[in-house]
Amino acid sequence: MTQYQRHKLSVAPMLDWTDRHCRYFHRLLSKEALLYSEMVVAEAILHGDRQRLLGFDPAEQPVALQIGGSDPAKVAEAARIGAEYGYAEINLNVGCPSDRVQSGTFGACLMREPQRVADCVAAMKAAVSIPVTVKCRIGVDDQNPEIALDTLADHVVAAGVDALWVHARKAWLQGLSPKENRDIPPLDYDRVYRLKARLPDLFIGINGGIKTLDEAERHLVHVDGVMIGRAAYQEPEMLAAADRRIYGIDRVDPEPRAILEAMLPYIEAQIAAGTPVSHMARHMLGLYHGRPGARRFRQILTVEGAGRHAGIDVFHRAMDAVDDIAASVAANAAA
Repeated sequence: MTQYQRHKLSVAPMLDWTDRHCRYFHRLLSKEALLYSEMVVAEAILHGDRQRLLGFDPAEQPVALQIGGSDPAKVAEAARIGAEYGYAEINLNVGCPSDRVQSGTFGACLMREPQRVADCVAAMKAAVSIPVTVKCRIGVDDQNPEIALDTLADHVVAAGVDALWVHARKAWLQGLSPKENRDIPPLDYDRVYRLKARLPDLFIGINGGIKTLDEAERHLVHVDGVMIGRAAYQEPEMLAAADRRIYGIDRVDPEPRAILEAMLPYIEAQIAAGTPVSHMARHMLGLYHGRPGARRFRQILTVEGAGRHAGIDVFHRAMDAVDDIAASVAANAAA
């Protein structure tokens, strides 16, 4: 078993969602899940504000940097910089369907250029000693997924890729928005299972439409890893059970209040550094999902957290409000 085999569960890279504050929060829920950055374009890493784009708290580890690009020299240099920042993995985006990504000749449109993807992987492998991985689709537009996915996989395996994470849908680059591309193209999990059966020695992770740990466990019968996106963000408490259920670690799942209390020192430090409360609170809105007081919790964090002078007291009020509602519900049930 390679070191990469331990990454049985990961939280997907999600633009505007999986920033450093989100990842710190998610790490409090799961000590084991692999966390991903938002996609960062290689050109931005080379020429932009690197600390803003790449900075993260060591407590987030293991955390992977996802890069967007198609020029082997540029993605290799971006990978080298990412490795110097301390990321545990560099991932190349071959799955994003947005118009902006297509115009830059990277993302899902690279499914049509497997040799270019392989050249990028080889250049990145030569530049860093940490794992280099690819996240892709099963195909784009009128491609045959049986041919397209196998061709891409064979090329990147030859280039030395350490893992392939597959979103089990095509990307329809013409006629669908990025949002629609997350839901409308049909899921084909069996296609990813067949890829794993054909390449038993390559780590294959599956992504797309996975909403629960029950589903994750079923996929892990067929593939090496499961990547959960929106469900983990919108209902983050599922991550609190992941170490026990997915990794077999003997632990008591942390309760939402304990998680939030553990988050408070980080929030205080960020407020002191000038980070608005809303930048952190927005990632935590789903913490009490399905529990009494969840709506009030979201309301306080959303409304009061947006104020110019919002401080740590917003989180204390939100927790207290949930406790009051939960106590009232329990009292009424006992009456």
